[in-house]
Amino acid sequence: MKTLMKSVLGGALALGMTQAAFAETQGVTDSEIVIGSANDLSGIFAAVGVPAINGANLKIKEVNEAGGVHGRQIRFVVEDHTYQLPKAAQAFNKLVNRDKVFAMMLTLGTPHNLAGFKILDPKGIPNLNPLSAAREMLSEPIDNKYTGFASYYDQTVAGIKYLNEQFGHTNVCAMYLPTDFGIEIATAAKESTESLGTTFVSETTHKPDEQDFVGAVQKLRSENCEVIVMALGVRAGITVVGTAKQLGWTEAKFLNTSAGFLEPVAAVPNGVTEGLYAAAGWVDLAARAADPVPAAFIKAYEEEYGQPASGFAMLGYNAAETLVMALEAAGPDLTHESFQKGMETVDYYSELLDTRIAYGPGDHQGADEITISIVEGGKWKLLARQ
Repeated sequence: MKTLMKSVLGGALALGMTQAAFAETQGVTDSEIVIGSANDLSGIFAAVGVPAINGANLKIKEVNEAGGVHGRQIRFVVEDHTYQLPKAAQAFNKLVNRDKVFAMMLTLGTPHNLAGFKILDPKGIPNLNPLSAAREMLSEPIDNKYTGFASYYDQTVAGIKYLNEQFGHTNVCAMYLPTDFGIEIATAAKESTESLGTTFVSETTHKPDEQDFVGAVQKLRSENCEVIVMALGVRAGITVVGTAKQLGWTEAKFLNTSAGFLEPVAAVPNGVTEGLYAAAGWVDLAARAADPVPAAFIKAYEEEYGQPASGFAMLGYNAAETLVMALEAAGPDLTHESFQKGMETVDYYSELLDTRIAYGPGDHQGADEITISIVEGGKWKLLARQ
């Protein structure tokens, strides 16, 4: 009888400890893991946010239908901040304190993520693959932060370097939103002058809802800008390039980072964006549509959503894929500590992105390679890898 009682008590104690562990790790039960995202689904970067969330949901649906991860279903809760900082802060508060998310994924916007860190960091809640390549996405403490690609800073420097080597362009200018996102890109253009042998000539700053860029383009043209790095909204970047062409300024090279590396940007009718450059961390999806893995993803996405898959849909799918790999590696006893250990074992070549994704202790940036592309014939064409 004593042996039986010890067995029963031991089992109850073990069960209680397991339940206590779940209680201590928010967003985790024996049947569910809650993941959150604060995104732009209706603002100036909705062309990025919407497909990214769709892509993630596609992967999560596949995983859940196959039984989930260690018997748990993934529930993805998304809040629309419309690229407005106050709404982003509200979204983080709701997701963390009401929805009790285990981790955040694909949150869009540099200042928006930075605001969220004030809520996430004290609780050690992971922030995975933010839709921002700002250097601050890996600010201390980095234990709970994981980015997908090289920073905007590094992308900008790589793009300027390429244009300097190919065309001898030395006069660099910037057009940007005066936010953390824009300032980082402008700073890269300014600080890289000594190492690249270039000169930072001029800059213009803009509002998120600005639509008329004639004056700004004329200003930069009069100051003999040869390379113009842009950190603007998607529509604004298209308008700038179109304005330059309307004014007959075709010799300048306009350079986007990953924030403007979208298929719709390349496919604007009448060749408006023809000749636009971008420095990013992956290879364009449309250019590889006939390859087996991209083709399968494109087919699955179009069947699910009734619309073409984009590069950011691909990034959303990949972010969820990385999340699942980390959850599997973390094991059934899921905590933030076990998740970190799991993330730091993730190392694979992504055929979908055509790049290697690898994390490790002290290395929380997934991909290191930077790609340089140009719009030709309405599509992004890969020019170089750095």
